[in-house]
Amino acid sequence: MLEFKFDTQLLIEGEHLSEDAIHDYITENIEGDCLLAVGDEELIKIHFHTNTPWKVLEYCASLGEIHDIVVENMERQSQGLQG
Repeated sequence: MLEFKFDTQLLIEGEHLSEDAIHDYITENIEGDCLLAVGDEELIKIHFHTNTPWKVLEYCASLGEIHDIVVENMERQSQGLQG
């Protein structure tokens, strides 16, 4: 059984985005692991394992337009099922 079962990925498109600020906010406010926040001031890619993907989506949507959203259930995938 995985501690964090949802692989959450998305892009944030906006202005004056900060990889460091986004990384710090998610780390401090949303439980999970394997966080990646990479990009530039206009486009950031997020990858995060969590049990509360809606919190990640809500936060990221507050920063700009979110798209290319993928939330996969890694527990189901490990059982050979569609995630």
